[in-house]
Amino acid sequence: MRLERLRIQGLRCLRDVDIALAPGINAFVGDNGAGKTSVLEAVFLLSHARSFRSGAREALLARGWSRFSVFAELRQSHDRLVRLGLGRESSRWEARIEGEGSSLGELIAECAVTCFEPGSHALIAGAADERRRFLDWGVFHVEHAFLDGWRRYQRALKQRNSLLRAGMESASPLYAPWEGELAGLAVWIDDLRSSYLQRLQPILQDYISALLPELGAPELRYRRGWAEDKDLREQLETQRSRDLARGHTSLGAHRADWSLAFEHAPLREHLSRGQEKLAALGCMLGQARLYAEELGQWPIICLDDLASELDESHQRAVIDQLATCEAQVLLTGTAEPAALHGLPYRMFHVEQGCLVPLL
Repeated sequence: MRLERLRIQGLRCLRDVDIALAPGINAFVGDNGAGKTSVLEAVFLLSHARSFRSGAREALLARGWSRFSVFAELRQSHDRLVRLGLGRESSRWEARIEGEGSSLGELIAECAVTCFEPGSHALIAGAADERRRFLDWGVFHVEHAFLDGWRRYQRALKQRNSLLRAGMESASPLYAPWEGELAGLAVWIDDLRSSYLQRLQPILQDYISALLPELGAPELRYRRGWAEDKDLREQLETQRSRDLARGHTSLGAHRADWSLAFEHAPLREHLSRGQEKLAALGCMLGQARLYAEELGQWPIICLDDLASELDESHQRAVIDQLATCEAQVLLTGTAEPAALHGLPYRMFHVEQGCLVPLL
């Protein structure tokens, strides 16, 4: 898939941007703070309904604006053109497909964007929720029913946590229906996650081994969030007293995690920051390739501040791979990346929120 047109209004310093994008590589070049990353952020919002940057959602708004919006014309497989829109005003999101109101779930099902940016090392070294988001994004695009099941799971989890925080005694029958709902959905979610990771693992190994050959063979390890040899419903019942003391549910699909271990670096603490970034990049590329294999088209790939995140040889290796697979790539830098020399691409100069096509 590829973006043919992108319009952004009121997002950070991008007050009114309207650009046509090339199907292959698009480079956004300018000084720090010019608005380059915000372009990628706008594209990412269409696929995730959240930013990859930390901070309050209110920070997305341009100064003096009460609303921001992102509009895109997206060319999908079989030459299908879809018009997408996403806006936010106060705390309310508004999604549109072909001019008609839609849910956020319907919108993000249409547009797939993966991103490598300065904070991507958190996928390897950060908290488990970042890895769950990565995993669940991949599962969702293969199994759209996943989103509804996950929401039902979250609703049951919220109800059980409410009982715990209210101090409801552990013998109360009020726990049972929510624990039954949690357990059934957790097994379903775990099956989808496990299946996805099994399909991802050989692709991931190819990319990780190419980027970090000095670490030896990589191994993907998955923990589902509760003991492997016991029924979750029984474990939740047994765990009530301890969860009452904690005030939250400590077992279930919301506690799942995965990690990468290497033959010569079995613990994540053994990795340097640079190695964490390369491992995260391998994960992103592996997920993009699996998406392409299963859905017949590559997701849009964003690479933020590429030159400062990777040395020139790794930049060239990544760009060459993406150019040959015909993925649409959006990348940023303070100068024209040397890795693009000899390749066709479209370049935009970004200055104070204004974009000017140069090539």
